[in-house]
Amino acid sequence: MKQAKKPVFFIVFALILVFTASVIFGFKYQYGDTKKTIIKGVEDIRLGIDIQGGVDVTFVPADDIDATNEQLDSVMEVIKQRLSSLSINDYEVYEDNVNDRVIVRFPWQAGEENFDPEAAVKELGETAVLSFRVGTETNEDGTPSGDTVLTGKDIEKAEPLRQQETDGTFSNVVSLKLTDDAKEIFSSVTSTMAGTGEAISIWMDNDMISAPTVNEAITDGNAIISGSFTAESAKSLADKINAGALPFNLETASFKTISPTLGTGALKAMVISGLIAFAFILIYMTFLYKIPGFVAAVGIVGQVAVTLACISGWLSFYDSSTLTIPGIAGIILTVGMGVDANIITGERIREELNSGKKLDAALRSGYKRAFSSIFDGNLTSLIVAIILMAAFGTPDNFLAGALNSVLSWFGIGATTEGVIYSFGFTLFVGTLLNFIMGVFASRLMVTSLSKFKFLRNKKLYGGASNE
Repeated sequence: MKQAKKPVFFIVFALILVFTASVIFGFKYQYGDTKKTIIKGVEDIRLGIDIQGGVDVTFVPADDIDATNEQLDSVMEVIKQRLSSLSINDYEVYEDNVNDRVIVRFPWQAGEENFDPEAAVKELGETAVLSFRVGTETNEDGTPSGDTVLTGKDIEKAEPLRQQETDGTFSNVVSLKLTDDAKEIFSSVTSTMAGTGEAISIWMDNDMISAPTVNEAITDGNAIISGSFTAESAKSLADKINAGALPFNLETASFKTISPTLGTGALKAMVISGLIAFAFILIYMTFLYKIPGFVAAVGIVGQVAVTLACISGWLSFYDSSTLTIPGIAGIILTVGMGVDANIITGERIREELNSGKKLDAALRSGYKRAFSSIFDGNLTSLIVAIILMAAFGTPDNFLAGALNSVLSWFGIGATTEGVIYSFGFTLFVGTLLNFIMGVFASRLMVTSLSKFKFLRNKKLYGGASNE
């Protein structure tokens, strides 16, 4: 084991404290009418239905369409993808084939005091058919009449951007990356239309949202949708395009808000209880194992902070996940595993010290002997967490794709049951952090402190006598 130098403890300790503060409070600033988030705090974590309540809505096909089972399956998948694109993974989507209904339940939007559930429901039920058409003409009924050049299926990826205009101002736009086949088609059409003064209109359903004039051929497979977008509406449009189109319009048959089964008041009680429990852990670990115990408590703070950062998204470009009651249970479980890991390490160090070894040798041997036990226990939890995330995550996530063939042997396909996924996610992250914080970071801090002469008394590490 490489010996850590004296300053290492203070560096690691300061990094944990600064990072924890950033996770709790985040960092935001106001830019004009746009609130820019650089670092997400705990208030940006989306809470599940079981904690803060949400929306219960029943969709039926509009215009009395007799939907087939295949169409209802398609509706379910598109709605799931739209919810996932909004970082909502704690939802329930059911299909009623007999009555041609789809029932959806999802939580309130995180961090929004004025969240409009009816607008969110309307957005879920829109067909969102994107089309690029030649010209801007419409039929008598208001539908576009120009020849279709591209549709939403030709879009590989859509994302909201802020684009600088010629006058120096910025506007919100939606950037599109076309598929390889669409790239050739779009290049051919724009080459023909370049310089003619004609426009390629861009439609969402029957609403024209942009009609740029073709001044030159677009051959790189990238296109921009401009218009009177806000940051929110640009993201909403990009999400719809990425999720795909519904086979028909949906209308809301019933709509109601649902109360949380736990409640925000109980959540505050859980937070307070957690802080009190941590204080007892700090006192117990410090009393029993002295310096290794105190360092273990610091490592647990770092472990919880990183877990919450992974849930909130921390950096603004990373989507927030949903925290449910099972997700909180996963955090608590991994904290308990972290305490167990440090107890094992503390006991090994104590045994080595009481066997007569010097402090440095006892620390090296103690951490080495403890690692195999910690590794075995945490490895099994990692395997369980990976399987849960694969089986209950979105169908397009990496784990689902990697384990799809294995899961199919048992008749299991990737679903989007976010309640179970949340537990698997926090279990996976917390278990992984047990290695980082509970083993490596703790070892660095303890060996660093052991370099100070006034801290080399064996009693400060759980031993019985001085070196």
